[in-house]
Formats: sequence, C-alpha cells, structure tokens
Amino acid sequence: MEGDPGLLFRLVRDQRTAFLVVGALNTAIGMGWFVLFQQLIGVRAGYMVALVAAHVASVLCAFVLYRRFVFRVRGHVLRDLARFEVVNLTSLGVNLVTLPFAVEVLGVPPIPAQLLVTVVTMVISFLGHKGFSFHRPAQAGVR
Repeated sequence: MEGDPGLLFRLVRDQRTAFLVVGALNTAIGMGWFVLFQQLIGVRAGYMVALVAAHVASVLCAFVLYRRFVFRVRGHVLRDLARFEVVNLTSLGVNLVTLPFAVEVLGVPPIPAQLLVTVVTMVISFLGHKGFSFHRPAQAGVR
C-alpha cells in the first residue's frame, strides 16, 4: 500500500490493520445499505435492484473512508475513484453471480445470502485495494 499514513493508521500503527478496520466498517455499512434498499425498493423491484443501489452508496462511503482514514493520497480523485470502482465492480460481479445462486438455487433468503457472499468479496476487495486502488508509483512523487 502506498501513500502517507492516514489518521487511523497513526492510531493503530499498522496500515494493514487500519485497512481491515475500515474494511469491517465498510462491510457493516454496505450490509446496512443492502438491508435498507431491500426494505425500501427490493420488495417491489427485486433484491438485485437493491444490490446495485447498495453498491453505489457503499462505494462512495468506502472511498471516502479509505482516502481519509487509511491512505493519504493527494490529487487524482476521479482517477482514484475510477480505480477504486474497478476493484469494487469485480466484487460486484462476483456478488451478482453468487447471490442469485444462493437465493434461487440454494433457497437462502436474500439478506443471509448477502452476508455469506460478503466474505468472498471482502477478500477480493482487500487484495485489489492494497495493490491497485490507492497505489502511487514511487517516481511520481505524489503523496
């Protein structure tokens, strides 16, 4: 991981731990968004619509939290957000395949199924953000 240490890192003294703390918080926030959208629009429009709406809200929250509390990168906000979204779209793609499988084939209700799928997508997110989303080349001199 690149960039100056964020506030959370300065408190826990390990960027990996700070990343995992924010990741756990993001997981809870993301699940909260899914539950909220499932209750508000998923009942009528379907759980997949709730999943996509929750994804958008979750990505924006997560991006701000990672940039503010774990990484201290400067500049290129839109580029960083795009890279951040590439990693998150990969997780969403996995989610879009595994959630219907769990719900339609295995018969698991949507909310518990999403909890199970989240375990897989957390690993994908950690590896992607660690090596891609907030990476700054050493020669760029960007902090």
